[in-house]
Amino acid sequence: MAEPTRAGFVALIGEPNAGKSTLLNQMVGAKVSIVTHKVQTTRARIRGICMEGQAQIVFVDTPGLFRPRRRLDRAMVAAAWGGAADADLVVLLIEAHRGLTEGVKAVLETLRERLGGRKVALAINKIDKVRAESLLRLAEEMNAAFPFTRTFMISAEKGYGVADLRLWLASELPEAPWYYPEDQIADVPMRQIAAEITREKLTLRLHEELPYQLTVETENWEDRADGSTRIDQLIYVMRDGHKGIVLGHGGETIKSISQAARAEIAAFLGRPVHLFLQVKVRPNWLEEPERYTEIGLDFKDGN
Repeated sequence: MAEPTRAGFVALIGEPNAGKSTLLNQMVGAKVSIVTHKVQTTRARIRGICMEGQAQIVFVDTPGLFRPRRRLDRAMVAAAWGGAADADLVVLLIEAHRGLTEGVKAVLETLRERLGGRKVALAINKIDKVRAESLLRLAEEMNAAFPFTRTFMISAEKGYGVADLRLWLASELPEAPWYYPEDQIADVPMRQIAAEITREKLTLRLHEELPYQLTVETENWEDRADGSTRIDQLIYVMRDGHKGIVLGHGGETIKSISQAARAEIAAFLGRPVHLFLQVKVRPNWLEEPERYTEIGLDFKDGN
């Protein structure tokens, strides 16, 4: 008898910077979600897909859970809980060196309220940053605070423990036909992945506050007969001063950002890429429904 196929959705939730995007990329084996040292960089629910035996695991990398202040923040948090509510399994990531923070306590309370009875696994991430005895104490403390189905000790960055987590998730998914072709690694339009790559380069390069005041949209995508691709993107900022920061002296900043983004997009696509970036000032882009649609969020969730 052939092993039955399994398929299902797994939501990765946690506080900002807990390592959800890094874990997603590690699971999938390719970079499908933005990773930076700054918090709150994942905005949309990015679906990464990986195969484990006869099981297809569809990961939903949700925005970090935090106390929202702006419309965009509220839409991001709503997307995170929406992703968890729609999933077959939920994995809560926490940072080993930070432990049971007030933010994690708030997440656990909401898990009880919204996802009672759902299987939730705990993944204690960044285990290389603490001693073994501290990890055991933290695991006991977390399991006393919430009835986790399983607890895993991992390092998403280095890959420690990731295979064990992936095997367990695969075994817990329901028997079902696969949702996607076996070789597909993401359920995100390439236009959006390209925009996320450029936004990552902007986030890494620019001033501490500015990345949360900008967004990137892929305006035009042209696959050419010579095997290359032309991509035109718009970077929306809120003030004239922000535009100057993005451009840099003599255009040096935008040039270096474009080079870095172009190289990564070309590597991802496996073909030459011609990337053209334009910076526009839109003071109210955070209040425009179409901007939210472009990054996979629901404008109404920001109310």
